[in-house]
Amino acid sequence: MFCIWRRRKVVLTLPPPPRSPRSLAARRVPPRRGDSSSSLSTGQLHLGPPLTCEDVMSGKKRTAKSAPAGKQPAAKLRKSAPTKEEEEKVERAGGWLQDLVMQQRSEEKEMKFNKKRLRVISDAEKMKPGSEGVLYWMSRDQRVQADRSLGAVVTDFSPLKEPLQWLEDVKKALPNHIPLIQVDAHNVVPCWVASPKLEYSARTIRGKITNHLPEFLTDLPLVEKHPHTATRTAKPIDWDKTLASLQIDRAVSEPQWATPGTKGGMAMLESFIDVRLKLFGSQRNDPNANALSNLSPWIRFGHLSAQRVALQVQRNGKHASQSVPPFIEELVVRRELTDNYCFYNKKYGSLEGAYEWAQKTLRDHANDERPFLYTRQQLEEAQTHDKLWNAAQYQMVSEGKMHGFLRMYWAKKILEWMSSPEEALSTALYLNDRYSLDGQDPNGFVGCMWSICGIHDQGWAERAVFGKIRYMNYKGCTRKFDVPRFERKFCPKNPPK
Repeated sequence: MFCIWRRRKVVLTLPPPPRSPRSLAARRVPPRRGDSSSSLSTGQLHLGPPLTCEDVMSGKKRTAKSAPAGKQPAAKLRKSAPTKEEEEKVERAGGWLQDLVMQQRSEEKEMKFNKKRLRVISDAEKMKPGSEGVLYWMSRDQRVQADRSLGAVVTDFSPLKEPLQWLEDVKKALPNHIPLIQVDAHNVVPCWVASPKLEYSARTIRGKITNHLPEFLTDLPLVEKHPHTATRTAKPIDWDKTLASLQIDRAVSEPQWATPGTKGGMAMLESFIDVRLKLFGSQRNDPNANALSNLSPWIRFGHLSAQRVALQVQRNGKHASQSVPPFIEELVVRRELTDNYCFYNKKYGSLEGAYEWAQKTLRDHANDERPFLYTRQQLEEAQTHDKLWNAAQYQMVSEGKMHGFLRMYWAKKILEWMSSPEEALSTALYLNDRYSLDGQDPNGFVGCMWSICGIHDQGWAERAVFGKIRYMNYKGCTRKFDVPRFERKFCPKNPPK
């Protein structure tokens, strides 16, 4: 896969399959509740990359000026400004994590690869004697069917339908003697190991994942230069031509708060461990608090792995021990639950992918009178009567992220303000995919479906429009956090009359 973080779209090209109407729409190229992966792709932490490309962008500079990693809001808007001692600590510690990780990886002398991470897709399971090499397919057109000297093809895992269809197409195009192997390198516990079936909720998958963590949550050694000499010289890459070919929605501006690449992700992780982790346990559901990791863009595009994040938070987060368990729950359990859902439920992204009780209750209330009706364009432009909703939408458009708690409220209001649940789900996915840096991944699908279709949730007291889907309202938000403060910061300057 060629990966480019240029908000808001990553393009994965193989011989191109037909694209769905939604994927043809303008899209962006990192919630659940809190940070990493509970109910909605938070724009803060997870949301994990369907395919890995950790080093592709590590040296590329952005055209827009980037804010320092971990930068906080202005003092007058900050709930609690960092003390002088904290600022000095961060300044002293700057760069310590990059060096520490290099040291840790260099000490891993032997590669302890767990074969449970891979699955053989083809009928052939062994390489043919005399083969000249193994192709690592990163979802870029390798014309593998024309290379008779291949010994095997190895590729990344994604639970989404389009990449899985690409995989099936390659399987059919490969000669029968060439093994096609898929490796789940973006989940801590491989999806097919965590569970062989669709799980109902975090409660049903939590134990299955945590029981496997001692086996799979391990460090990896540094990548070593291959000792063998290539038989052919690779052609130079025309990067300008490659960048120009990307299907990027250039009408959507680039975010200024996040620097892409592994170095940028490591700097953000470092600032999270030093400054924000101690707040995560108690303030992660407060959109005004600077308590989230903000790591979802880097994880989403493989610039930083969830495994690396989990390891370093466990090792270096002892000063904030009360925050580590809930963070690992969000990063690993909740995030990997979304992969489980998309992998085992091929109807994700539609009402047909919801539980029977949810489908029935949404159908029963599909014709209920809506208190307000808005078009997709009005929602996209944050032109509603609800200042909090407008502020959340404006934050997503301007920064490419939205706090996880607000993302739930945001999606539920779309259900309340559109003429049908089908239109609401389609609109929520469209907006999330176009504007969120962590859009177009399992967390985004599951997050929108949790809010609108009750995925991984239960039935609640029945009411108009929502039926038995969990309800959220403005007044409830005012009991959770300082709503006017958030509105002052993000609400558009020219609200609707």
